Amino acid sequence: MTQQAKRRPGPLRALGLVAAASLVAAGAAGTARAADEPLPVTITGEDRVDLSLGSGDGDSTEPQIDLRLNVPGEEFEGDGVVPTVFTGDYTIRIDATELEGVASVDLPCDVDGLVATCTGWELYAGQQYNRVGKIRLDLDDDSEAGDFGSIKVTGEGEGLDFTPLDIDVLVGGPEFLNHKLPLPGDLKAGDVYKAPVGLRNVGTMPAEGAVLRFHGSRGVSFPDSFGNCAYSEVTTGPLLHQGTDVICTFPDTIEAGAAYALAEPLKVGTADFALRDIFTYSFTAVPPGEAAGLRAAKDYRQGNGADLELKQVADADPADYTRYADLDLPTTNTYDLELTGASLDAEAGDTVTAEIGFRNHGPAWISALRSGGESFSFTVEVPEGATVTKAPEKCRETTLAEDEKGYRCWVSTPLLEDAEFTYPFELRVDRVVENAKGEVALPESGDPAEPELANNSAWIVLNGSAEQTDGGTGQNGGGATPSASPSPSPSASPSSGSGQDGGSGSSGSGTNGTSGDVQGGLASTGAGGVALTGGAALLALGLGAGVTVLLRRRARQTGGAIA
Repeated sequence: MTQQAKRRPGPLRALGLVAAASLVAAGAAGTARAADEPLPVTITGEDRVDLSLGSGDGDSTEPQIDLRLNVPGEEFEGDGVVPTVFTGDYTIRIDATELEGVASVDLPCDVDGLVATCTGWELYAGQQYNRVGKIRLDLDDDSEAGDFGSIKVTGEGEGLDFTPLDIDVLVGGPEFLNHKLPLPGDLKAGDVYKAPVGLRNVGTMPAEGAVLRFHGSRGVSFPDSFGNCAYSEVTTGPLLHQGTDVICTFPDTIEAGAAYALAEPLKVGTADFALRDIFTYSFTAVPPGEAAGLRAAKDYRQGNGADLELKQVADADPADYTRYADLDLPTTNTYDLELTGASLDAEAGDTVTAEIGFRNHGPAWISALRSGGESFSFTVEVPEGATVTKAPEKCRETTLAEDEKGYRCWVSTPLLEDAEFTYPFELRVDRVVENAKGEVALPESGDPAEPELANNSAWIVLNGSAEQTDGGTGQNGGGATPSASPSPSPSASPSSGSGQDGGSGSSGSGTNGTSGDVQGGLASTGAGGVALTGGAALLALGLGAGVTVLLRRRARQTGGAIA
């Protein structure tokens, strides 16, 4: 239900970012408590919404606020029923009466005027499964620059201790757009990109200072250290979360309608293994005194060089500014995936192990940042006369072609530039078939980042002749080369982005120092709503669940022709 609201005098309430950030961090990490203590629950969501009088407020159907409940404990990941950490009645109250005459409000749940009541019964660790509802705010006929008010969200329930959330709403305040980043077509891995970072205040009010936040994923670095900036480097844990975050503060007034740029371009370094890594930045109208709250959720270190400075730009072209500013850097590096097979001799009744090898020869890693670490797959055919008695954990039986069963094995991304591991298949030889072969193959690739495709397939060979037992690499194994043919769409990835290595183990070169598995998991791009342009090449490669890919059919040895 959409309601009207009224103007209210007085200064805009302080954001309270320090307290909010620390409470969220504590809830996400989990808290030890006595059995008779109430369970702490933090109400989360946007704590400030600026309604623009000039540039609009985006898609009119898209809410700006997503309310959730953050509960201590490790968030559930995987398949099956999500375990509860609390069962019992609780109530969330959303009070937007201060916005009468300020803005129109669309509230969730049971609405009475400008107050909504939401009820629930179960709570889960983390906040992913604890959804309350969404709120949409819009200007109304009475809205004027400087109007403001707050939405107060509270909760209650026996055995629960809720931390409330206050959401500030300001009409016609400062509103920043960011200078667009031109794509450097000749940038190579290892080069430094000089980013023309800047902003334009398209709001109707000046800002009392600004905060610049920029982020680089694992393959991006920032060689300079500025005294008014704080840096946080994450080099362990899931690869999707690794990278560098920087927060810089500028105390000067940002005038309405004015444009500003850094006194010199920001240097953005790229690693030798970088490929489609993400650099993103954004300016926000946060007074420097409140910036400490933005740093509370991470371990930041203060820069030690001269201050980074902003200067006003005359005659700036409004077309050069956008809400989101980010780039994939670089786009010209390459990687080389290789599959290796196995050549085995066995008698009828024997059980043997074919160790399928998978390796990335680099020099680039596969970041898969735009797709959030989506898995990709390769297929394994079973040689004639054999039965798989035990398949690797990340492999599932599937239909490769009409009346032809086989296996699909999954590889999690991001994938390190030197990742290497094996997929052991236990095979029982039911009857001896001389030179029985089964192909191991990656999907057909249209990704220019992998120019070498000859090693994207291999063979499992059972009881091959001396001149044909080439170790299963497919280089001189005899018979015709398999051709590409359509295959049914693959089933959903068993653990997309889970950080597993997709095989039974790792040789050690495919780790990031935290475990024996290739790490997956969600990195923040730092720019919500960005089009997934960087993932297009991955989709062309056939990565991810639910994508129809071209799979090579088995080359049956019948007179040298392909069946």
